[in-house]
Amino acid sequence: MSNWQNRTVLVTGAEGFIGSTLVDLLVEQGARVRAFVHYKPYAEKGHLAHLLDHPAVEMIAGDVRDAGRVSDAVAGCDTVFHLAALIGIPYSYDSPGAYVQTNVVGTENIAEACRRHSVRRLVHTSTSEVYGTARTVPIAEDHPLQPQSPYSASKIGADVLALSHWHAFELPVTVVRPFNTYGPRQSARAVIPTILAQLHAGAREIRLGSLTPTRDFTYVTDTARGFLAVAECERAVGEVVNLGSGREISIGDLAESLIAASGRSARVVVDPARLRPSGSEVERLLSDNSRAREWAGWVPEVSLGEGLKWTSEWVEGNLGAFGAGYAV
Repeated sequence: MSNWQNRTVLVTGAEGFIGSTLVDLLVEQGARVRAFVHYKPYAEKGHLAHLLDHPAVEMIAGDVRDAGRVSDAVAGCDTVFHLAALIGIPYSYDSPGAYVQTNVVGTENIAEACRRHSVRRLVHTSTSEVYGTARTVPIAEDHPLQPQSPYSASKIGADVLALSHWHAFELPVTVVRPFNTYGPRQSARAVIPTILAQLHAGAREIRLGSLTPTRDFTYVTDTARGFLAVAECERAVGEVVNLGSGREISIGDLAESLIAASGRSARVVVDPARLRPSGSEVERLLSDNSRAREWAGWVPEVSLGEGLKWTSEWVEGNLGAFGAGYAV
């Protein structure tokens, strides 16, 4: 493990699922963390509530679309982990412009601030959704990019914009491309927590969209460790690095595994209302994680079985966070 002791690090999107896990890991490693969180006019503390009074964590409220606020947050940082993004595929069909503003313009603001303040490394967060349905598997970083949703299109734009700052300005940037990360703190918009929330609320029927697509799931602490490993890898400068387990499972088989992990009883039903628009469904995602392994020495440690069990326990203990829609 690299030495993060007393290094000043900025994490954007720090209140999020992966972001808050990354903040926890950085604090454990002795870093001084600036947690850039989206400003809210109400007293919502989120996943960083346990760190509000921690001497090594500075909370900075703002918006990545605000270039001045971003620049102030970046100043004096050794490393910047840029995770802030507007996520979720369904809403991107309704409001694609919002995704462009947050994901593309926000990334430009981060990259420009890192260049202005001579940051040692910018780690920009991508998504496996940019690959679209796999043409070849496993999916390596040179796989064609296919914008099958406005969300994935905005992330493709953000990725190439970040990399342009390496080619044009020699900004030391690495694009990290996580596949499907899961674990405690993930919101109900994602398939694993939404299924588990229904199961623990007593549902006897789990309604899903297509059951045939496959996904490559990585436990959140493994993904966070991957961010730190890649941030210290010189060979990764100016490059894209996949973070995935290298294993795939269909959504139908995943649902059955979740039923088993939860200890509940339910049947899976296909709901036509949950199907993606024609031409938008990503049928297969399976990562080639050779670069992460060979360049950065990263190896995922948590098996899918272990991770689903731990996630199930967390969802059961936090069922109220998933809203009234999951009540029996």
